[in-house]
Order: sequence, then C-alpha cells, then structure tokens
Amino acid sequence: MRHHLETLTSVIRGDQAADRVVPPSGFTVRLTLFTSAAMAFLTIFALALSLAAGRLGTSWGEELARASTIRISAPADQMQEQVQTVLRVLEQTPGVATSRALTADEQRALLEPWFGPALPVEQLPVPQLIEVTETAEGYDADGLRLRLQAEAPGAVLDEHARWRRPLVAAASRLRLLGWSSILLIGAATGAMVTLAAHAALAANAQVIAVLRLVGATDGYIAQAFVRRFTLRTLLGAAAGTVAGMIGLIFMPSAGDVEGLLTGLRFEGWQWLWPLLVPPLAAVVAYIATSSAARRVLGGLA
Repeated sequence: MRHHLETLTSVIRGDQAADRVVPPSGFTVRLTLFTSAAMAFLTIFALALSLAAGRLGTSWGEELARASTIRISAPADQMQEQVQTVLRVLEQTPGVATSRALTADEQRALLEPWFGPALPVEQLPVPQLIEVTETAEGYDADGLRLRLQAEAPGAVLDEHARWRRPLVAAASRLRLLGWSSILLIGAATGAMVTLAAHAALAANAQVIAVLRLVGATDGYIAQAFVRRFTLRTLLGAAAGTVAGMIGLIFMPSAGDVEGLLTGLRFEGWQWLWPLLVPPLAAVVAYIATSSAARRVLGGLA
C-alpha cells in the first residue's frame, strides 16, 4: 500500500521532460475531464441520498418505536366513559410516559387528505384515537391489551410495528442503493478513463515507437500518460464535486417537515465526505490508466 501511495505521489509530482514527449491528445483530455466531473457530480447526490436515507430511517424508527395509538370504537353514549377508562389505565401502566385523546380538529386533520377539510367528524361514528408515548424502557404491550380488553372492550392497541418495519426497511434499501450507485459510478469512471487512455496510447503509437528507439523505457512512457489522465480526472472530479455541493446547498428546505427530498443534504461533519471524492477518483484513474498503459504498450512491442 505504501509503495502504491509513493508511486501515485511521484506520478502527480510528475516529470516535465516526460510530459513534453507525450502529445496532448485533444479529445481524450476533454472526455476525461467531462466524464470525471459528471461522475463526481452524480456521486455527491448519491452520497447525499444514502446519508439522508440513513438519517430518515433512524428518525422514523425511533419516533414510531416510542409512539402507539389506542383506537376506541363504542356507541356514542359509552364513548366518553371508555375514553376516561383507557386514560386511567394508561396512567397506571408502567412504561407509559404520556397519553392523551386527540381532539376533533386533530382527527379531522388526519382524515383531511382522504375526505377533504369539511368532514363532519363530530357527526360521524369515527373511532376516538388516543396517542400514547412510552418511556425508554417501554411498556408490556400484551399486559396492556389484556387489561384494555377487560376494562374497555372497544379499545384496540396499535404499536405501529406494522408501519415501522416497512418504513425502516425502505430507508435501509435506499441507503444501500445509494452506496451501490457510488460503486457503479466509480466503475463507470474507471471504464471511461481506460477507454480514453487506450485511445490516446493508440493514437500516439508512432511517437511511442520513436521514444523506444531513443532509449525510453515503457515505464517512463507509461508514467507520462498515467500522470496526464490522473491529473485530468482529479481536476474534473474536483469541479464536479464543487458543483454537486453547490447544488445541495440550494436544495429547498421544508423547515420542520422531515422528508427524503427536504433532507437531501449533508449535516455537520458529513460535509467532509465530498472532499474524498476527487482523490478517490484520481486513484481510480491511476489504476485504470496504469493497467491500460501496460496492455497497450505490451501490444505495441
């Protein structure tokens, strides 16, 4: 590993004499710059997506794990009595931090996306909802269900487990998708740089033949090409990284509303992650160009 780092450092430092003997290879330079910039730009958004999905999954899991709902379905003349009974039972249940019955306006707000704002909640047999927040230790759900069944037959406990699992699983898969996308982008960058290096070496076959005649080794020739493509990739990736970070800064924010798109940005120390993209792109270009140079120079022997 140390040997590879020393070699990469020497490549970046360069040899001006070697640089002069290699023609610029016009279109391959532009192709390398554009490809590395575009791939770095996409990497920034894939990285932000992965980190945002991880944060959102953690937040959803923690919030839903602490929250439960009790739904009470009873005749109108028994509703208030059962509500008071359930609230009393919850006050006596270890592990329950707070509990409260939702107001008519709050229940109307929950139903508004499906039935509109004019839904007459007070005149409909809508179940009464009670919001339950548990402590860090939690409560005995089975024991609470048995007691509710005995004292308030119309009450049903929903621990939100069936909602929590799919949401957390979806966030985890999005995070995995983000990291997988980054790996694919890195592979695509390596492939494009390899093609550009092949084209540049093939286009300069006559120059390489002359260099060999005057005593230049294949290692000397390869280093010039490797340095050129590594530096072009580093510059392109740096430009794409800056553009991606600027794009994330201007992503709209929804304030307190937490969502995947509104949270598509880095937070705190996570802003250091994009700084790794240009050097990693340069490492990929170095490996890809070195491999291409060995193959092409071996074929031209």
